[in-house]
Amino acid sequence: MGHRLNFMINDSPAPGSEPSAAAARPSLFSSFWMGGFESACHINRKGRRLDMLAATQHDRFADGDYARLRQVGISSVRDTVRWHLVEQAGGSFDFSSMDVLFDAAERHGIQVVWDLCHYGWPDGLDIFEPAFIDRFARFCREVARHVRERTDAVPLYTPVNEISFFAWAAGEVGWFYPHAHHRGGDVKRQLIRACIAAIEAIWDVDPRARMVTVEPLIHVVPPKKRPDLLPQATAYSNSQFEAWDMLSGALAPELGGNPRYLDVLGVNFYHDNQWEHPGGRKIHWHIHPRDSRWVPFHKLLKGAYERYRRPIFVGETSHVGSGRAEWLREMTEELILAIDAGVPVEAVCLYPIIDRFEWEDPSHWHNSGLWDFTLNDRQEFVRVLNHEYAAELWHSQFKLAQKGYGTPPPFAIESLEAESRG
Repeated sequence: MGHRLNFMINDSPAPGSEPSAAAARPSLFSSFWMGGFESACHINRKGRRLDMLAATQHDRFADGDYARLRQVGISSVRDTVRWHLVEQAGGSFDFSSMDVLFDAAERHGIQVVWDLCHYGWPDGLDIFEPAFIDRFARFCREVARHVRERTDAVPLYTPVNEISFFAWAAGEVGWFYPHAHHRGGDVKRQLIRACIAAIEAIWDVDPRARMVTVEPLIHVVPPKKRPDLLPQATAYSNSQFEAWDMLSGALAPELGGNPRYLDVLGVNFYHDNQWEHPGGRKIHWHIHPRDSRWVPFHKLLKGAYERYRRPIFVGETSHVGSGRAEWLREMTEELILAIDAGVPVEAVCLYPIIDRFEWEDPSHWHNSGLWDFTLNDRQEFVRVLNHEYAAELWHSQFKLAQKGYGTPPPFAIESLEAESRG
């Protein structure tokens, strides 16, 4: 059932006093503001297969989720094709789990950037074996064929999500299956091979397809009392570019990289993306006065753009709890600074757009979405709008629209209709 969620913003512009928005610049994405649905499906340290789309019931309530996004001016999303569900025993493919999302997206005019490997793969497949690459390429080819049969729109794919983090978590510290240690380099190279094979398989079916490669944007420094460790920390920082450099062939050309594989770049940035090395101590964003070693996001974004000169967008960003609105406010100001410095930002994705729990602890919810959850008597997660975050989104949409990035918010700040299942 639906219900009205009302909130007032004291400093919203008076009706008729708003300056005219600049004409929206063309973009690869249908809306400058995007929503991302937490889609991890790896096997965690407890040996449990995650399926975050099912756990948050997005796979059940995609229609309502997409409808709510349209109400707040979002028509482009990051969502996932779950490889472990689609590929069946014997090598057949069942796209019913994907079509639930596809159907809802078509009903609501939602553009989807499809993740194809979000940390997980089918049981019984060894990531270190050549068969991993072959099966992934075949899966991606079949996805591309399925999409091509359903729509004439130019598709966007992320073959492998966050190769750098993926390799570290699965191959270096044992967080993800196969829980390897000190083999992060091996995993990264295998993921690069798989990504290249996937891109070629997709392009063989649909040469129009755009490839979106998404990586964390980080900044690493030495401990304050160890300036001698600056070279080591700097090397760690620079490692964030290895995956893109490998895909382009600038690094490890034996893997088969080529500049054409770097198409659209997504940078993921959270409050804990800056830390000390060695030791891993975070440079806290929320403590003021802020540590002087913290580098503002617009400078990191500008550095990434100037390194590759490719279309670039913020692939993931958000904060938790009461800090959500403050984080979005600062990110908006940082985006404006980046734009003013010449970075042609394509979009920014609020990730997750609905709440999620900790991968290792399903009882620990992050409270990081534009919508939180309550549980009804049918054990369904009712989406509950976070008013403060929604209000800040309104302001952020308004500010960026003045610069031609996106359009003015479509909803009145005094009253927002949100359909919830109750």
